[in-house]
Amino acid sequence: MRKPELLAAAWVLALLPVIAWAQAAPTAKPAIYSCTTPDGRRLTSDRPIRDCSSVEQRVLNADGSLRSVLPPAMSPEERTAHEAKERRLAAERAALNDAIRRDRNLMLRYPNEAAHQHAREGSLDDANKARLISERRVKDLALERKPLLDEAEFYKGKPLPAKLKRQLDANDAAADAQKQLIENQKAELVRISGRFDLELARLKRLWAGAAPGSLGSAAADAAASAPR
Repeated sequence: MRKPELLAAAWVLALLPVIAWAQAAPTAKPAIYSCTTPDGRRLTSDRPIRDCSSVEQRVLNADGSLRSVLPPAMSPEERTAHEAKERRLAAERAALNDAIRRDRNLMLRYPNEAAHQHAREGSLDDANKARLISERRVKDLALERKPLLDEAEFYKGKPLPAKLKRQLDANDAAADAQKQLIENQKAELVRISGRFDLELARLKRLWAGAAPGSLGSAAADAAASAPR
């Protein structure tokens, strides 16, 4: 066999897999695009019709049956509004899923009112213990201050020694800090009671059959009940 014939045979052998794949691969079904332009012309094509980009296009099968509908292209303003709407809907779906999850977890944690009351008492007890510790510390500081004041009596009308003044100032600062801590702890007791009140109101509706996620967010409940 001559050299050109050998080359031709080699090319045929190399192309055989490609030909076989092409024959085996499924061919896309042809589609017919049909529309009426804004000025009333009826057009058809085998691809999306540019003159109908602003109107709806029907996508037909070869037998004339409807395959799908191609919506009109959106203007930049419409696309911006559409994307904003999609983001808002996605945020709403996420918030709903979060509310459902929180409500389900709440009911798992507190299957009845007795369980919820037990948790309330435990939280309040911990906060009260912390407050009592601070109140005892204030009393201890007052006892520590008394000998310092007695010593300061010897220096009436005179400057206090530096060490004594530092001790009195430190005692004052520690007492003020503990008093502020006590006020914060009292506020925490109020916050804990308020949280359990809101939870109980929500749980009663859930126990009564309200669907998880149907009661809005717990944050909205808290905002609605917050003092003005």
